[in-house]
Amino acid sequence: MSSTTRPHRTTQLTTTPPPHTTLLRRIQDSSPNPSQLIGFLTLAIVGGILLLLTGFSITAVVLGFIVFAPIIVLTSPFWLPIFVLVFVPLVGFLCLCGFGVAAVAVLSWVYRYSRGLHPPGSDRFDYARNRIVTTAREVKDYAKEYGGYLHSKVKDAAPGA
Repeated sequence: MSSTTRPHRTTQLTTTPPPHTTLLRRIQDSSPNPSQLIGFLTLAIVGGILLLLTGFSITAVVLGFIVFAPIIVLTSPFWLPIFVLVFVPLVGFLCLCGFGVAAVAVLSWVYRYSRGLHPPGSDRFDYARNRIVTTAREVKDYAKEYGGYLHSKVKDAAPGA
């Protein structure tokens, strides 16, 4: 048997690339692909346009306020009565409509529940009703038991009572 032995390497030579090479390689590895670049450019263009439109809108509002402020101040005695005559009845009418819709919804739910059609939420309603009945029964039983105890204590304290 012949055995060949390889020379054992005790040291490994490692060369580190120059620092500028690793920086360039890192930049190339983390650079965006073309579709990401197009997406970023689209985002930047749309953002710039929206920012420009926002500036135009703010400028228009400020200029409009400057132009119309004297007119608003001169005609302000008319605005409060107009507001009261238009806004208050409008709010009252909308509240009345809202309360009417709520009443119809409640009556519809009660009708469906009483007919046994199990409308949404009826299981929670049944659970709450059962809890109230059970609690009332427990309180009644406790009151009977505790009331008898107090009645016997009163008789002990006042035998003629």
